[in-house]
Amino acid sequence: MKRGQSQEKDGALRAGEHVFQVEDLPSLRLADETVDFDARLDTVPDEAGVYLMLNADEKVIYVGKALRLRQRLRSYFAKTPRGSAKVLAMISHIHDFKYLICQNEVEALILESNLIKRYQPFYNILLKDDHDYPYMRITMQEAYPRIMKAYRIGDDVDAGCRYYGPYLNSDLNKALRSIHEIFPLKTCRRQFPRDIGKERPCIEYYIGHCIGPCRGDVPAQAYREVCQRVCDFLEGRYDGIIDSLKSDMKAAAAALDFESAARYRDRLQSFEKLFERQIAVLDRKLDADILAFAKNDLELCLLKLELRAGKISGTATYFFPNDETPEAELLRAFLLQYYPRAAELPAEIEVEYLPTELEACEAFLKSIAGKSVRIHRPERGDKKALLDMARRNAGESLKRRALAFGKQRNDRRLALDRLSEFLQLDERPQRIEAYDIANLGQDAMVCAMVVYEDGKLASQDCRLFRIKGQEGQDDYQAMAEAISRRLQHLEDEDWRFGARPDLLLLDGGRGHVSSIMALLQNRGFGTIPCAGMVKDRRHRSRGLVRGDGEILELAARLGLLRGAEASKNLDQEPELGLGLIPEKNEERDRDFALLRFITAIQNEVHRQANRYHQLLRKKKTLKFSLEAIPGIGPARRKLLMNAFGSIKAISEASESAIAVACPKLSEKQIAAVYAHFHPTDDPEESELEALLRGEEIEA
Repeated sequence: MKRGQSQEKDGALRAGEHVFQVEDLPSLRLADETVDFDARLDTVPDEAGVYLMLNADEKVIYVGKALRLRQRLRSYFAKTPRGSAKVLAMISHIHDFKYLICQNEVEALILESNLIKRYQPFYNILLKDDHDYPYMRITMQEAYPRIMKAYRIGDDVDAGCRYYGPYLNSDLNKALRSIHEIFPLKTCRRQFPRDIGKERPCIEYYIGHCIGPCRGDVPAQAYREVCQRVCDFLEGRYDGIIDSLKSDMKAAAAALDFESAARYRDRLQSFEKLFERQIAVLDRKLDADILAFAKNDLELCLLKLELRAGKISGTATYFFPNDETPEAELLRAFLLQYYPRAAELPAEIEVEYLPTELEACEAFLKSIAGKSVRIHRPERGDKKALLDMARRNAGESLKRRALAFGKQRNDRRLALDRLSEFLQLDERPQRIEAYDIANLGQDAMVCAMVVYEDGKLASQDCRLFRIKGQEGQDDYQAMAEAISRRLQHLEDEDWRFGARPDLLLLDGGRGHVSSIMALLQNRGFGTIPCAGMVKDRRHRSRGLVRGDGEILELAARLGLLRGAEASKNLDQEPELGLGLIPEKNEERDRDFALLRFITAIQNEVHRQANRYHQLLRKKKTLKFSLEAIPGIGPARRKLLMNAFGSIKAISEASESAIAVACPKLSEKQIAAVYAHFHPTDDPEESELEALLRGEEIEA
């Protein structure tokens, strides 16, 4: 199969040399939901092929490949099927299936890839890039290609359109400026060939920044060659561009066209200046992609590091829900979905997890690239260092993505709409206050209050409470004390706590919600809604509980719980049902946006509570460290800290330095401070310390 060739034509699918109509695939339809598949499965051949699972609406919800179709399909319809919550949910939706026999495993891989791209099945691992970042789009399928921003990879990629990225928005703007400095491309909005000859060339032509296709004397092929150079530049093939610019400069100089020669010289200098900023990471000119993973509680990030001619030329990040699907399976899905549309397929792909069906994947990539492609897991050396770099950057991408939640208006809208729906609110909550307790027994018990306005963190409104009236360890009473103190100032117009909240979110379950709702009712604020943010055993955000005790099990609905915990959760909440995991993408997006939102809230309120708790413990330790010295009380402790600034500085000071810095201390107190930080085993000095402490010395 040739590179870039479309495998769909007139509703048909190509696999090897055969063309199949999806509508004519063998179908095993159920006349009644109670009828099992056993008899029909006997007719399925035990050969390699691809199968499609359909729901009651005859929509394709899963596409899979198997070397032995009958055996794979029987595994789905056993009396007690095994698998993750996601697999079991998919099985509960199957009302029909179709299959297609293929000649070999590579042919099945190609067909599976095409069907996934065509139907976008809900239960397949679908490639999802970071849509917050734009791509550079070059319409090489047009006679006069255009260069522009795009926020999605479109279907025109099969027709020859090139996509590069995704980039940070600022990085893409810089890349576009550099391209227009080096390559004489149009920047106007004229469309060619429609607008050729209609208007005079713009100023960009007269200053040599555009070759002027609008004049009509520039062949389409000449303009396409310039655009092809841009593609070579973005793909890291620099040598040919440099040689071409040098050749053009010399030819212009030889023809005594010094103005054109100067323009080529300036472009060459701009290119070489840009080229110098790229650092070679390998001595040899290797082309490779480096693929590494990182994950947090909710998502998994795959980062692709592009190495061209031994230099890093770009990166791209892709995100998946963290439903504990093995990395090897995720990598296989990435290879099948990304590289058939990629602008370039390198000779090597370095990975930290070898994909499932490694040999078949390599054969599949060879079939679309027209050359051998090696998938390799490095254990040492430069490539291993590059893999470690990619893994670290994947982790940083996850951190940035978590912190960026709320910056995109659509994320906030989806999350707040779903929150309002579950809590039965009349409108989206504008101001949300979240509370969490941090303590270690009775030691330095604190409560943090974080505020979100319109789904965004309002740092200036966040507050910290030190729990004062609490005896013993009682999180309910501690949270009640903090919220009670906040309620005292609820009606104050100019109070620093800010406006009245539209919703209270508590880090806790039914007990916390019941306790605070009773407090609100007793204080006359029963109209303020209240909900709890519940966690799983691994302390990850799981869902929400409202005042009537009903729990919205977001993690279970999204298939993010695993093993015994998932079974226990679904047994306790039978109304969820595995089949109720959202099947429509819009509903799933809303649930996932809400789960990300409450995860961000829980992480932030937990972070602030813990930081304040640690600060108070540190102060308490500091206080006890100095006030344990004989003759040093709170006043003299403050005197020492004001003079030296830190315990370390006091510990390093000599007696004379202490006397100079703190003249109000007596000689006995100065000696006690110095002796506290300079203990000795000398018996005579030990006796002196004991005398200073006022202790009796045994004879």
